[in-house]
Amino acid sequence: MPTSPAQVLSVTDLTRRVKDLLEEKFPAVWVEGEISNLRSPTSGHVYFTLKDPNAQLAVVVFRGIAAKVGFAIKDGLQVIAFGDVSVYERSGQYQLVARQLLPKGLGALQLAFEELKQRLAKEGLFDAARKKPVPALPQHIALVTSPTGAAIRDFLNIISRRFPNVRIIISPVRVQGDGAGKEIAEAIDELNILHASRALTLDVIVVTRGGGSLEDLWAFNEEVVARALARSAIPTISAVGHEIDFTISDFVADLRAPTPSAAAELVVKAKDEFVRQLAQYQTRLQKDLRLQLAEARQRFSALASSYVFRRPTETIRRYQQQLDDYAHRLRRAPGATVAAHRARWETASQKFRVLGPQAMLANWRQRLAADDRQLRSAWAQRLQTVRHRLSQAGTRLELLSPNSTLQRGYSITVVPATGGVVRSVTAVQPGTTISTKVLDGTFDSVVSSQLDA
Repeated sequence: MPTSPAQVLSVTDLTRRVKDLLEEKFPAVWVEGEISNLRSPTSGHVYFTLKDPNAQLAVVVFRGIAAKVGFAIKDGLQVIAFGDVSVYERSGQYQLVARQLLPKGLGALQLAFEELKQRLAKEGLFDAARKKPVPALPQHIALVTSPTGAAIRDFLNIISRRFPNVRIIISPVRVQGDGAGKEIAEAIDELNILHASRALTLDVIVVTRGGGSLEDLWAFNEEVVARALARSAIPTISAVGHEIDFTISDFVADLRAPTPSAAAELVVKAKDEFVRQLAQYQTRLQKDLRLQLAEARQRFSALASSYVFRRPTETIRRYQQQLDDYAHRLRRAPGATVAAHRARWETASQKFRVLGPQAMLANWRQRLAADDRQLRSAWAQRLQTVRHRLSQAGTRLELLSPNSTLQRGYSITVVPATGGVVRSVTAVQPGTTISTKVLDGTFDSVVSSQLDA
């Protein structure tokens, strides 16, 4: 053992040398273990111990990294941590400065999805009672999606095929990547502001994109999108991914469609379906009118066949006989009862006058006249209602007619040789003769070349 040291190190110097050696030897490592002794001070940094059955390691997650973890860090959770091995000089303790934290056995995104889903469900954002009904025939639909994705093409193709008169407003957004969720939420809020200020009329908002992985669909699992859908005053439809994909927006929106194509079919019924429904309403209305008329006739027949109208003379004779009986008893009554019998005789006479044939016939005529007026009034009111409904149906059909479309500046182009409507540049070849119909007539032209959209 040396008697005099050649070099004496301070604790700080030794600690720094150990720190430099560790950081050089272990620049970045992955470490697996169980979280314990978790501390979360007001600074926003997170401190805990990562342990296994034989050892333990101090871990620090600084505030900026902790905010991006995406799941709740808690004791007992098995995680995989990625970071740099270092030494905290003040305590002389070596530690792992984590740059990434993943739960073991369950992806961070899936865990974050489940935690957000449970929290929003407890708040009642998924309750059916708060969901708004989607209009049966929306005239103005807002589409929040990527303008270059397949979802918008599928949606527009189906809408144009089922009900081409519907107006589509597209709010272009990114549907994946950092910041996509914020763009989607801002688009929903902006559409609601325009609708509330009457600058734009909207009946429903459809939030949609095509299929993809959980990472690709993550923008629709962000809380900012869920909050925007929940506060929307306009009914909302979520159509994200494939039928097996579920996102947070699907649970919060007023209606969930399994695919973008299904959303188009749900939001707009086919035009032929409305025509059939109108015909059904007309048939039911005519049936109800015939039933009410039959009931009125039955009541009239019952009144006409009542006993009073069938045998009025027997009723009159019964009261005449009763009157004679009263007169006879009055003549035989002693003086003390004369007044009483006279009063009864007067009552009988009054009843006879009231129940005489003319009075009874007049009364029944009044009742029949009242019933007739009531029947005519009900019939007129029902006819007016039918005419009003048929007028409304006619107005709607007129708005949906091809002439109405032409009046708004559109045109219809067909290939005379086949009679088919031209919906795409691929439907015609150079040299093909086409016929274009506008509001005031039709003109022919020849295709000189194709220009792809």
